[in-house]
Amino acid sequence: METRYLGESGLEVSVIGLGCNNFGGRLDESRTETVVSAAIDSGITLFDTADIYGGDGRSEIFLGKALKGRRDEVVIATKFAGPMGELPMQKGGSRRYIFNAVEDSLRRLDTDYIDLYQMHFPDLNTPLDETMRALDDLVKDGKVRYIGHSNFTGWMIAHAHHLAREQSLNPFISAQNHYHLLNREVEPDVQPACTKFGLGILPYFPLASGLLTGKYRKGQPRPEGARLTSGPMADRMLTDQNMDKAELLLDWSEARGHSLLELAFSWLAQQPAVASVIAGATSVEQVEANVVAANWILTSDELAEIEDMLG
Repeated sequence: METRYLGESGLEVSVIGLGCNNFGGRLDESRTETVVSAAIDSGITLFDTADIYGGDGRSEIFLGKALKGRRDEVVIATKFAGPMGELPMQKGGSRRYIFNAVEDSLRRLDTDYIDLYQMHFPDLNTPLDETMRALDDLVKDGKVRYIGHSNFTGWMIAHAHHLAREQSLNPFISAQNHYHLLNREVEPDVQPACTKFGLGILPYFPLASGLLTGKYRKGQPRPEGARLTSGPMADRMLTDQNMDKAELLLDWSEARGHSLLELAFSWLAQQPAVASVIAGATSVEQVEANVVAANWILTSDELAEIEDMLG
């Protein structure tokens, strides 16, 4: 599989990464091991988890067990800042919390270091330079190799860049944000900021929670047991506008001998600053489909046609 450098760093990651939010939830320990092994064997090197995934850190625990004997083959990316309890000091970006959170993640992952430690959500109550100084100390201590963030806006990315330069701190090298064919909210500010300041983008929800797989069709019953079968997310995603666009994209990709899933991955992989596309999988078949999906290299004319369709 193709690998790319993550931002302006020396860290190489596979162009398709494995999102581990299903571990400890939809997947038990045994099925997690099966999916992780299939991913590594297929060329995936980037495994993205978080302390809050799976509940009680189970995603990290299951991932750590599944990587036994193969730690050196992969890049482990995990996150902090999300709520890990009901107390005020069990979340956020304070120095106290970060030092506790990293030790907990290292223990659950059963590893001596984390390749990419990401701030899951901005903490507007903690000065960013406090957060960055704490992360810089973790890098200097060898517990963390690189740092990234998730859900930052463009101005936050710029602010963090200037803090790192002014205070000689290790900079963020990655930005993980919601990005797919039907959600382009990163393009006005986040994407230009990443390009300007040398961060690699790691899009999450690349398949629009399943809408861009082709299994949801307008006028047809929703598949049973799927993520968008019912609930608030289904109502938010399965709008007439989104369904119409998905139908257009499906017909367009199939006319060229490809699936809608292949289009979703390949399009993202060719966007500015994108380093790796993060996608979850619950089976070996899904892993294999994700790996193959990024092989379609869209021409400039095809990219222009897609823009015209999406209006």
